[in-house]
Amino acid sequence: MDLQAVLDSIYAELSPRLGEGKVADYIPQLAKIDPHQFGMAIATTDGKLYSVGSADTGFSIQSISKVFMLTLALGKVGEGLWKRVGREPSGTSFNSIVQLEREEGIPRNPFINAGAIAVTDVVLSGHAPREAIGEFLRFVRYVADDESVVIDDKVARSETETGFRNFALANFMRAYGNIQHPVEHTLGVYFHQCALSMSCIQLARAGLYLAAQGTNPLTGHSVVSPKRARRINALMLMCGHYDGSGDFAYRVGLPGKSGVGGGILAVAPGIASIGVWSPGLNKVGNSQLGSVALELLAARTGWSVFGD
Repeated sequence: MDLQAVLDSIYAELSPRLGEGKVADYIPQLAKIDPHQFGMAIATTDGKLYSVGSADTGFSIQSISKVFMLTLALGKVGEGLWKRVGREPSGTSFNSIVQLEREEGIPRNPFINAGAIAVTDVVLSGHAPREAIGEFLRFVRYVADDESVVIDDKVARSETETGFRNFALANFMRAYGNIQHPVEHTLGVYFHQCALSMSCIQLARAGLYLAAQGTNPLTGHSVVSPKRARRINALMLMCGHYDGSGDFAYRVGLPGKSGVGGGILAVAPGIASIGVWSPGLNKVGNSQLGSVALELLAARTGWSVFGD
């Protein structure tokens, strides 16, 4: 299969639609992004790379970072993590507090904001916030095999100044004993993690360990066990797109994690890792054209985990 031709055809088909969706204007730095952009990259487990459009333009990966922080937390505390975070789809918006109250401070899964904040709190254990941010950045550079990945301090500051809902979620969990550090410390790490800037190419390479049973095939580095890679993929398939997760599984059929910066990381287990970015979001906060691009890719490659 000529994957470059597949990418070129997707880009040609979507080009007239560039600018669709609405950028995440509640984070001031993201409100400034030009929505008429699209990039896509595929990194295969046999070491090939294919890309199209603005695939080497850095963007704010936002909630995609939760996949990497979850990997770190599982490395620290293993299955004990699930005492503090659930593994079920939420069916409510990513920053909802209603469910959290009903479930006594235990977030539904690690990919909604409350769950990701609890996961970050686990990684913060025994560290100053600055050290935890450094550990996270080192880990992402390690899995991407790229020292140029950086955190965008302007985005981090922008989120800190406007993240009132996240402060509410964290304080609520702290009241139930599920946040164990000062809220401003945990959120300081969380906002910096979400402000990570990566390109589609870097993102596709960083996700390769999930496509290759826990090992980065380009470097030979073992990141997690095959069992853990499989379980992270399962969570991404079920919970990776907020309350649009079922629709994404239905249309695309690949484990994926979206972010409100307009990026999506998707995994075709055993085959490839895919990074796609288009800043305009649909009504549930996922990249409008990114989701369509992955649906087209799954249809043209037969990569859906449910068969072609």
